[in-house]
Amino acid sequence: VTVVMYWIVFDRVFDTRSQLVAGGIEVPYVLYLTAGLVPWFYFTEALTNGTTALLEYNYLVKKVVFKISILPIIKVIAAIHIFFVCVLFVIAIAYGYYPSIYTLQIFYYSFCEFVLVLAISYVTCAVVVFFKDLQQIISIALQIGMWATPILWDISVLSDQMKPFFKLNPMVYIVNGYRSAIY
Repeated sequence: VTVVMYWIVFDRVFDTRSQLVAGGIEVPYVLYLTAGLVPWFYFTEALTNGTTALLEYNYLVKKVVFKISILPIIKVIAAIHIFFVCVLFVIAIAYGYYPSIYTLQIFYYSFCEFVLVLAISYVTCAVVVFFKDLQQIISIALQIGMWATPILWDISVLSDQMKPFFKLNPMVYIVNGYRSAIY
């Protein structure tokens, strides 16, 4: 639903077009958008669930001898969006972008994103036990991060002075990696 809404607003209403500067090939906006949203959806769900892992399973933490370090791993693995990756492939094939050897890069970028979100989740799940408002702060940060990551827009539109600041966001590389793997 989110992809369809963004597609209607940005592609149909505002007539947004994404163009790869390096190759000079026109990419349909719905494919560009979906390739950016798939890793972002995983990141937000995994971070949100990973942050609350210790709170959600507090009965395991308090009463049983249990290795609590696996709780965030379970939550991050459970958030994997294989269905959305399949939808991304269907959209790519519908627009004529068939899988190639470069498509295997998705596994690399997915692993990088998994490690990134797991590391952040370990920190946040430990802090949220003592500072419960961290959940709301993370929600706000994720909303800002959605717009600070080139998901709905192309990073090439930024000036050369602004690009380094946006590239401090590690999700920039993952989102652009997904796009490169698809088209």
